[in-house]
Amino acid sequence: MRYKRFENAGVDVSSLTIGSMVIGPYNFNDETSEEFIRTVREMVNRGVNFIDTAPRYGNGTSEKIVGRAIQGIRDKVMIATKFGTYRSVSSFDIRNSTYSGIMRECQNSLLNMGVDYIDFYINHWPDPVTPMDETMAALNDLKKKGLVKYIGFSNCDIPLLEEAMKYGKVDVIQCQFSLVNQSNRELMEWAHAHGIGVMTYGSLGSGILSGSIRCEEDIHKTSHLSLYDFFAEPKFSKVMELLKTLDKIAERHQVPVAQVAINWSTQQPFVGTALIGTPNVEQGLENIAAFEWSLSQEEIDEINAEVNRLGL
Repeated sequence: MRYKRFENAGVDVSSLTIGSMVIGPYNFNDETSEEFIRTVREMVNRGVNFIDTAPRYGNGTSEKIVGRAIQGIRDKVMIATKFGTYRSVSSFDIRNSTYSGIMRECQNSLLNMGVDYIDFYINHWPDPVTPMDETMAALNDLKKKGLVKYIGFSNCDIPLLEEAMKYGKVDVIQCQFSLVNQSNRELMEWAHAHGIGVMTYGSLGSGILSGSIRCEEDIHKTSHLSLYDFFAEPKFSKVMELLKTLDKIAERHQVPVAQVAINWSTQQPFVGTALIGTPNVEQGLENIAAFEWSLSQEEIDEINAEVNRLGL
């Protein structure tokens, strides 16, 4: 396993983070949860030290399963969970980053996971109404109480971070980034330059960079497609062309194509860790194996040239 430094937090994180949304609302039953627990323990044994979850994933289901997975190994892993977004009884998402809302959510997350502190506490989606000084006051108080170690923001922008930094230190951001979505590159580079650790989600494009989706008929295999524009034309065909280049490099190294995409992302200097959903042991070990080798600079240039040619 490779590790990167989150400068503001002062911690080293594994270049791969275990994503747990896959055992939240979309794929939860006793069999999948037990397999996820086995996967977490095996991956931690192989050097992964970071797990990401959120109460929004299955209304606490994901957090509860993560809590079960880390029993007995809490000292070996850091947990990132989130606040500020939850689903109402009418199934609409509500964004609430008020002081009282954050305090309530933090207690719920601690109970869900059976832990006495959270390593990284991250605002899931910005609250356009609550003033930032109120949000940061809650987070700073949680840190003073020892309930939260580090704080961060997901799906944010530079002005939001600049406002937050008026009231305290920001340790991490989480945003979408992959070969097929580099729209947040400027934000990530800015954050890295300010010592803020960068977590990426959608790191395999919801499976499109794993090689498992090769035609329109395969698209139904994935979930939450509204987050991603590359499952529709004209971008879908361009991604299929990009996969031909990734296939050649994968064949050269005799590895699955997903490992090429993982290495391209995690070898970016501004990426701290790539968040990847890992529902089973086989897939988890396959993803970890990506860190047993690296792309050459020539191969990175080859991939970048194809991305630019295709206009992705």
